[in-house]
Amino acid sequence: MDLGGEAARRRDEGVSVMERRDSHVPLPSHHLIVEGFAAASGARLPARGGGAGIRAQPQTRGGSSGSAVFALGSFWRSEASFGCLPGVIRTSVGYAGGSKARPEYRNLADHAECVKVEYDPRLIQYQQLLDVFWASHDPREVFGQGPDVGNQYRSIIFTNGTMEARLAAVSKEKEQAKDRHSVITTQIQPMGAFYPAEPEHQKFELKRKPLLLQLIGNLPEEELLSSTLAAKLNAFAAELCPTKTQKRINSKIDDIAKKGWPILRDI
Repeated sequence: MDLGGEAARRRDEGVSVMERRDSHVPLPSHHLIVEGFAAASGARLPARGGGAGIRAQPQTRGGSSGSAVFALGSFWRSEASFGCLPGVIRTSVGYAGGSKARPEYRNLADHAECVKVEYDPRLIQYQQLLDVFWASHDPREVFGQGPDVGNQYRSIIFTNGTMEARLAAVSKEKEQAKDRHSVITTQIQPMGAFYPAEPEHQKFELKRKPLLLQLIGNLPEEELLSSTLAAKLNAFAAELCPTKTQKRINSKIDDIAKKGWPILRDI
């Protein structure tokens, strides 16, 4: 995957409906936008004098959360596949499955592009994440996914413990049983080190929609990475939310555009 050429091509593809709206929406000050978002999310804002504020992280019921890591082709779209699921707290992309320490996008060695999904196990189960994993790529392809060819695009389920390994193995067998004429290439292996990818790869689909970023206050990279709302909007930008959710978000954006008050509180 050539980031320079591919990213430029994808960003230059036509002008979306939301991007056309962008030029007609009057923007209030940065603090007005962010305060509207903070009021809904419970986040704490930096002091107006420029002090270093801290964003409150989303809390799960009971204070516990789970995490799952999957490799299913290019992580740009893979991240968006999980962002709109109820119970998903945050998503991020990175590298795993290889032996090289501190891999980079231009020097992955034997690592694969991955998505890390943090979730509330009371709202969504690991098995449901597996279902999305299988539905979001072709696990029978060898050495890549679609136009993305290479070892870094291989299919992998990374597991944490015996129970996840068993669930992954059972789900793989069920997927294989759907068609015995071709072989599922997905690997199942214990989770080792996960190396977060560079900032430009995080929430890639969302970053292609400048208006959406403005609607949530042009969050700094570290806050964008931890934001549940950003994860959902990343999926929305890729048109991977359920149809009703896509329509609901579009409706909210239309309402904001009419009122000229660009604050997206929730979806």
